[in-house]
Amino acid sequence: MEKEKGGQLKDFFPFWEKLTAAEMESICRSAAEMTYSRGSFIHKASEDCVGVILVQAGALRVYIQSEDGRDITLFRIEEGEACILSASCFMQEITFEILIDAEEDSRVTVIPTAVFKKLSDENIYVENFVYKQTTERFSDVMWTMQQILFMSFDRRLAVFLIDESAKTGKDTLTMTHDQIAKYTGSAREVVSRMLKYFENEDIVELGRGRVRLKDKKRLKELARQ
Repeated sequence: MEKEKGGQLKDFFPFWEKLTAAEMESICRSAAEMTYSRGSFIHKASEDCVGVILVQAGALRVYIQSEDGRDITLFRIEEGEACILSASCFMQEITFEILIDAEEDSRVTVIPTAVFKKLSDENIYVENFVYKQTTERFSDVMWTMQQILFMSFDRRLAVFLIDESAKTGKDTLTMTHDQIAKYTGSAREVVSRMLKYFENEDIVELGRGRVRLKDKKRLKELARQ
């Protein structure tokens, strides 16, 4: 069983071959398989420290929340990726409150924070991995903030729709206006008004819980403005 776990973990951790046999055994022994249904709450930095999450199947959403309950999605953790920020309690550099939900039905492997912290403290390759992952996610966060602060909403929504279509490989997105608002850091009413405008311009077609992209050329033009 531990040999099988090692094979799975090796795909997530580029430092795997730099670990000692004892370190490999420590990770494999402590790793736990967990499943989350879509929409399940997984992590809040101020309340728990889940550990390092490896997404075997599905996708997670990392976000921040305002005092009035409005979400801003910072980035997503896709299948085959690791989420270091779910173990942020051992990184003093991370001082803002993050939350994590299951965006889809997800199967994950969790490495306890204490185990991963010990590895990071004792193995320079693990420490480098932690800082590299944190830097990459910080870049994602800055891109999100740049969009919200400096990009008009019609352009931001066009970029989002094009990116989602590319990610799913479909022109019809199964997504509510409320979900789109969370992903784009806007209000539901603003999303609904802009989607209605896009529909009137024959760029999209709206349905219950779905948006079909009818004119991707126009959307791409908007995204480049």
